[in-house]
Amino acid sequence: MDSAGQDINLNSPNKGLLSDSMTDVPVDTAQTPVEGLTEAEAEELRAELAKVEEEIVTLRQVLAAKERHCGELRRKLGLSALEGLRQNLSRSWQDVQGSSAYMKTSEKLGEWNEKVTQSDLYKKTQETLSQAGQKTSAALSTMGSAISRKLGDMRNSATFKSFEDRVGTIKSKVVGGRENGGDNLPSPAGSGDKPLPDRTSF
Repeated sequence: MDSAGQDINLNSPNKGLLSDSMTDVPVDTAQTPVEGLTEAEAEELRAELAKVEEEIVTLRQVLAAKERHCGELRRKLGLSALEGLRQNLSRSWQDVQGSSAYMKTSEKLGEWNEKVTQSDLYKKTQETLSQAGQKTSAALSTMGSAISRKLGDMRNSATFKSFEDRVGTIKSKVVGGRENGGDNLPSPAGSGDKPLPDRTSF
């Protein structure tokens, strides 16, 4: 049967296995050197690459062993994982601040800040905002004075005095009823038994 004309049967017990015609195809495992390199140089680079990859694996294993040992020591000392994380973040932030990229960025931002704060546009904007703040403060102060004056006028008005007298009368009736030993408040209809004492307000 021709393998090119066959349908792929996913339910076949032979799925994933190569047919006999496919096993005869040669696989080229030799790597061709990059242009400009001799075969000897390429072989030397491959050997160095294998050595470096092996060192990386060894270093990862050593690092993992050191991290486990560090974790055991922290546990024995009673240090929490959160404390370790905080220390790691602090150390990492110090490393970032010490890096040349951070230093260059910090210097550049400082230069830009200097240029911006010395520009005429910045100075004009700052001056305008300062004036607006002063005007707003003055307006609020004036408005506060006006409200205070209006409240004072209202307190001296006849309506407020009448209201204040009524509240005082009600308070004296309530407090007076309790002071006389009665927890019961007098009825609003006035029972007529005895007149309520008239006390002066406040």
